[in-house]
Amino acid sequence: MRVLVTGAAGFIGYHLSHRLLQEGIDVYGIDNLNDYYDVRLKKARLATLQPHDNFEFQRLELSDGPATTALFQTQSFDCVVHLAAQAGVRYSLDNPHAYVDSNLVGFMNILEGCRQQQIAHLVFASSSSVYGANQKVPFSVEDNVDHPVSLYAATKKANELMAHSYSHLYDLPITGLRFFTVYGPWGRPDMAYYKFVDAIAHNQPINIYNHGNMERDLTYIDDVVEGIVRVMHRPPVAEKAPYKIYNIGNQTPVNLLRFIATIEAELGQIAQKNWLPMQPGDVPTTYADVTELMNDTGFQPQTSIEEGIHTFVQWYRTYHGLALHSLDDHRPVENYLWHRCA
Repeated sequence: MRVLVTGAAGFIGYHLSHRLLQEGIDVYGIDNLNDYYDVRLKKARLATLQPHDNFEFQRLELSDGPATTALFQTQSFDCVVHLAAQAGVRYSLDNPHAYVDSNLVGFMNILEGCRQQQIAHLVFASSSSVYGANQKVPFSVEDNVDHPVSLYAATKKANELMAHSYSHLYDLPITGLRFFTVYGPWGRPDMAYYKFVDAIAHNQPINIYNHGNMERDLTYIDDVVEGIVRVMHRPPVAEKAPYKIYNIGNQTPVNLLRFIATIEAELGQIAQKNWLPMQPGDVPTTYADVTELMNDTGFQPQTSIEEGIHTFVQWYRTYHGLALHSLDDHRPVENYLWHRCA
């Protein structure tokens, strides 16, 4: 089996690629290595993938139509997992054109490539952000999602509509995955959990929005990857459109203050807190109903917030070279990184 993973140097793309490579699956990874966050982290992720004989990598900008067309004309894939995107809710307020280029134009080029090669299954990343201003919880894939509260969310909703049209018109099996706040080792520095750990470790204050009255359905990266792998092997079948949408979440929202307390306990430090109002484009609660994914694939999240934060903090200390003497084992850094991401 040969799988194209877009965004292979990204957080989820890296972990998925690592899992597939360990299972002996050939992975062709692409990424544009943009500077939305520290490129050194992306290159460090790639450095752990490239020793695998069954891994190939190409630096590619998906909004470049001719280059993406050439990719599908010169390579063949059994499955495409499209994880590349311009992420971040707040950044979409500052740089909206990046979201149009990556999330709309780039996704269009992926759809066209999959159509031309008649890919057996396209799996793509959507987001819990599509639920927007919805008040009903937990969020179900049956809920109306016509009220996004950020451009990022709007582009992800557009992806779902574009994918459905291609599935219907060309009988192309496509599955969309609405991710709920994914966290863990090798994570994105722009995410709240990473920012909190970094600030507290350096005795800097953290910003707490909506005065702490927020909940997030935090989903550990290993659970997310398990869900993706299960979905990859189950292309949807339907008479009108072989198309399916799933939530991937932990199905257990965590209060923001409890989340911060868990980090404080793991670091052994109390955070300095800046209490702030809700930010534009943000929502107070995310809560995944993963019933359909569980029923169809047997998916079941396994990782508690305490276990997940513990593993992330251990990785953070290792990657950033902090408090190495306190690690629970004293293996060399490179071995420690491999072990924690296995």
